[in-house]
Amino acid sequence: MDLSSCDIDASHSPALRGGEQVAYQSRKSKKTTNALYFRLPLAISSPIAGNHHDLYNIKESLNELFTTLKLVGLNLDGLFINADSGFDSKEFRDTCNEHRIFANVNFNSRNGNVSDTDLLDKRLYNERYSIERTNAWIDSFRTLLNRFEKTVSSWKSFNYITFIVIFLRKINNNKKSK
Repeated sequence: MDLSSCDIDASHSPALRGGEQVAYQSRKSKKTTNALYFRLPLAISSPIAGNHHDLYNIKESLNELFTTLKLVGLNLDGLFINADSGFDSKEFRDTCNEHRIFANVNFNSRNGNVSDTDLLDKRLYNERYSIERTNAWIDSFRTLLNRFEKTVSSWKSFNYITFIVIFLRKINNNKKSK
């Protein structure tokens, strides 16, 4: 599995029946849950209430994601991680650096001047479309497009089942192409 470059993105899921970690998100005009997805997909952070932005408790969310990946034996040293401008923050970059991960984050113009130490590899960043495609695949599963589960553990488990199904489809497609 090539982990030289990966992507991270957040996604809001409408919570139609309420439940744990649910709050009103004005942009969606309904109650939602927000979670970080780590590409392929490989991992998901613990969901937070939808009234929080993507950088809310980012250090804890990233530490949870990276710890999960390390527990299954994945080496994250030197990994490049692509993220959109919503993740352009010192805390995000510092947390990635603590794990020896290079943050390739599109610059957010609202943050003012770009630091000389922050880099953006545009060619690598252009590969970020894959996380958007993955999010679209995840949305094809009705139970994840709209959250019906009231408990966080059930909803998170359905996400992992979806990750397995997507992975198996990908393996099957690779066998057919050979």
